Amino acid sequence: MKLWQKKKTSVTEDVDRFTVGDDRLWDVRLAPYDVVASKAHAQMLASVGLLTNEESKQLCDALDAIMKLVLEDDFSIEQDFEDIHSKIEHLLTEHLGDVGKKIHTARSRNDQVLTAMQLLLKDEILEIKSLTKELFDTWLTLAETHKDELLPGYTHLQVAMPSSFGMWFSAYAESLIDDITLINAAYTICDQNPLGSAAGYGSSFQIDRAQTTKALGFDTLKINPVAAQMGRGKTERITAGAMGSLAATLGRFSMDVCLYMSQNFNFIHFPDHLTTGSSIMPHKKNPDIFELIRGKCALIQGLANDFALLGQNLPSGYHRDMQLFKGKMLEGIDSLKDCLTILNSSIKEIVIHKNIMEDDKYTYAFTVDALNELVQQGVPFRDAYKQVGQQVEDGTFSAPKGLTHTHIGSIGNLSLSSIQEKFDKNF
Repeated sequence: MKLWQKKKTSVTEDVDRFTVGDDRLWDVRLAPYDVVASKAHAQMLASVGLLTNEESKQLCDALDAIMKLVLEDDFSIEQDFEDIHSKIEHLLTEHLGDVGKKIHTARSRNDQVLTAMQLLLKDEILEIKSLTKELFDTWLTLAETHKDELLPGYTHLQVAMPSSFGMWFSAYAESLIDDITLINAAYTICDQNPLGSAAGYGSSFQIDRAQTTKALGFDTLKINPVAAQMGRGKTERITAGAMGSLAATLGRFSMDVCLYMSQNFNFIHFPDHLTTGSSIMPHKKNPDIFELIRGKCALIQGLANDFALLGQNLPSGYHRDMQLFKGKMLEGIDSLKDCLTILNSSIKEIVIHKNIMEDDKYTYAFTVDALNELVQQGVPFRDAYKQVGQQVEDGTFSAPKGLTHTHIGSIGNLSLSSIQEKFDKNF
């Protein structure tokens, strides 16, 4: 029977399939967190006299045994159970009888899933941060290694000014700092304990919500029970927004890689094991990895909008629509972690082509340097601009032989140590 059933009659198979959806599969991911939260709840119930110390100990011991089960590879939630919460309560009741039935005192599945999801999100955010740091380290190392290798910079996809691989890699490394700032904000939102909000309006039991907040490692308590319930979906949307910012960085870099690998640019290449071929064109070496990262990251960026639309017309309180946040959130997390992992491992094998800027088609990338030399000689900027422009029109322009870019962040002074310090400060 379902936890909400009062009689032995049940919903039809079609209704069960439609209302439960894939929750049984996703709830396997939530299982360890529900066990941890249930254990903290049982201990709290004993501290306020709603359970005896012996009953609490029995529940906690049984929950420890259940934890061993949920950590096994073949753990599943059978069709008889609507979700992980009903299965855990069944296991407790099967083992402890009436004592197992007491675990649900002063809580609802609403605050159960809120608590489990927020505990999961905290762990997943920390893992995403760790993977992001690995990518940051890789990009900054590549920036140092290739800081003297020039490549053309573009505006409007037209050759613009000299850049370098060091500037390119470190630009994306520094962009990750903005993403980490948003991810940290999402973590702060998740780090509020909703347990004890029950069905969204609290409880007449004199429970100790501060105790469970401390026991579960939350930084603070979500005080108002209605606010806790309204956090479902909002928490996912904020987290998805932060993930989307990070995904945008990965997707944009991957687009650069696809351009730079093309024969028209020919700035970089990768070993054969990181490219794919064509079924009819023997010469092809396709950047499928980076194209898929670009596509997956586009979908991740759409999550926040999906969640905003899903929750935009919901009044306060719980609604079954909120169930739909779970699967899309977990899918998005998995996809982002996959993209971070494969991008980091692949980019370490990038091969940089040398002396790119010596090609005549990049000569005009040095017009600004020529203009600036005239300015330093005392020619007013606008006059210098016209002189160089005339040389371009006449076909007499000659690129300067040396570059003197020395300000902070320029190709001659990437200030990588400052970017590292900035990352460490925000991480």
